Amino acid sequence: MSLTRIQVQRATTVSPWTRDFRHLLPVPKHFQNRQTWFDPITKAVRVKDRIKYWNVVPGDQICIRGDTRKTIHEVLSINKFTNRVYLKGANLHEGKPYKTPVNRSVHYSRCMLYIGEQVLQATSPGEQSKAISVFARRVGARDPHWDPILYRWNWKRLVLATDPYTPKTKIELEWPQPEEREHKEPNPLLDTTPEAVREITYKPPVFSLSKLISLQSDAAEKAYLRTLFNPSAVPFDTSAPMEVHLTKELSNPHSRAKKQARWQAAVKRKSTLFKKFIAQELKNINGRSIRDARAEAAFKYRQKLEEERKSEKKRRWLTKDRLEKMDRKSKRKARKAEKQKEKLSQLVLRDAPNQFIPGKSARRQEA
Repeated sequence: MSLTRIQVQRATTVSPWTRDFRHLLPVPKHFQNRQTWFDPITKAVRVKDRIKYWNVVPGDQICIRGDTRKTIHEVLSINKFTNRVYLKGANLHEGKPYKTPVNRSVHYSRCMLYIGEQVLQATSPGEQSKAISVFARRVGARDPHWDPILYRWNWKRLVLATDPYTPKTKIELEWPQPEEREHKEPNPLLDTTPEAVREITYKPPVFSLSKLISLQSDAAEKAYLRTLFNPSAVPFDTSAPMEVHLTKELSNPHSRAKKQARWQAAVKRKSTLFKKFIAQELKNINGRSIRDARAEAAFKYRQKLEEERKSEKKRRWLTKDRLEKMDRKSKRKARKAEKQKEKLSQLVLRDAPNQFIPGKSARRQEA
C-alpha cells in the first residue's frame, strides 16, 4: 500500500519502537505542492538517504556534534522521513511569547548518544581526578529481528566509537524505558467507586429445566409477542424470563459461529446442486461417455451459479429507494408521452397555399 499525504505530514512520532519500514517507501512529488496557504509543508528526503534502523529514539539523551560545552539534551520526537531529531525544552522562539513555541530539531548525523560518566585519573600529584561525559560517536545495529509478541522490530545498539576515545568498545546501549503513568486518586463525586464496580446488580430469574423447555415452544413465543402488541388480549406469565423468547433477536447475527454455519450451509447446498446435475446427466447419457456427461454437468452447474450470482446482485441493487425512483421515472415518462399524444391529436393547421391535404385537395381538383 502506498503512502498518503496525511501519513507523511504526521510522520513525527514519540514512540521509540519500529513497527514497520514504511518510512522507506518513496514519497510522490506532488505531496510537496501546497493546495492553500493553510496546508502544512510536506518534506521528505530521498529514499537512499533515509535511515532504516534508528538508534536515536525518543527518551535518549544526546549531545550535538560540534558543541564545545557538551550540553546534554533529551530527545522529544523523531521524523523518519526527514531524518530530523526534535529536542525537548529547546524552543526556537524563546523570549517571543507572541509566537507559537517550536522545538529545535537537528539532523540525525549530528546526534551523539550519551553513555555515562568516566573518571579520569590524575596524572600529576597536584591534580584531582575529574569525571567527564562519554558519548557514542558511532552506533551500529546488530541482530535485527521481528518480535511476534510485541509486534515490533528489535535489535541491539552497539557503540563502535566514543568521544572522547575509550579503549572499551562494543558497549551495548539499553533502550530508553517509558515513564510510568501517574494514576490520580479517583474523585468520589465524578468517578465510580471500586465497590460499585464489583457489585453484582443483575440477578437472573430462577426457573426449572422443565419450565425452560416448555417456554421455548412456538406457542409460548407467539403468546409473548401478542402480549407485547396487545397486553390485554391474552394473559401472559410476566415472571417468565424475557431472554428465552428473544434469543434470535438479541443474538448477534454476525458472530463467528453463525457466519461459519451459514458458510457451511452454502457449501453443502452447492455440493448437493452439483451432485444433482451429475445425476441428471448420467441418467440421460444419450450415447455420451461418462466423462463428457460430467463435463456437461459441471458446465451447467457453473452456469447456474452465475445466474444465481447475477440475480442476487440485481436483488441487492433493487433497493427500496431505487424502486421508488424507477416508479417515479416511469410515471413521468408516461405523463410526458400522454402530453405529446394530446398535443398531436389537437393539432390544427391553418389553410395556406403551400399545404397539401389529401382529401380536400382531391375534391378541389374534381370541382
